Amino acid sequence: MSTRLNLVLAAALMLSALSLVNSQYQARRLFIELERAQSLSKQYELQWTQLKLDQSTFGKHARIEENASKELGMVPVTPDRTQYLTAGGSK
Repeated sequence: MSTRLNLVLAAALMLSALSLVNSQYQARRLFIELERAQSLSKQYELQWTQLKLDQSTFGKHARIEENASKELGMVPVTPDRTQYLTAGGSK
C-alpha cells in the first residue's frame, strides 16, 4: 500500500513539475511577445510624430507659394490681370 501511494505521489510530483516548466515557458514566450509589441508601438509612435512634423512643414503657406511659383510657374493675381464679369454684360 505504501509503495502504491509513493508511486501515485511521485507521478503527481512529476506532472506538477512538468506543468510548472510549461507555464514558465509560456510566460517567457508571452513576455517576449509583449516586449516586441511595445517596441513596435514605440516605432509607430515615432513615425507618427515624424509624419505630423512633415505635414506641418509641407503645409506652410510660404512653402506652398514657393513651390507654386518655381515648379508650376504660377504668379500672384494682380488687378491688371483680373477680369470682372457683370450680370448685364455686353454681348
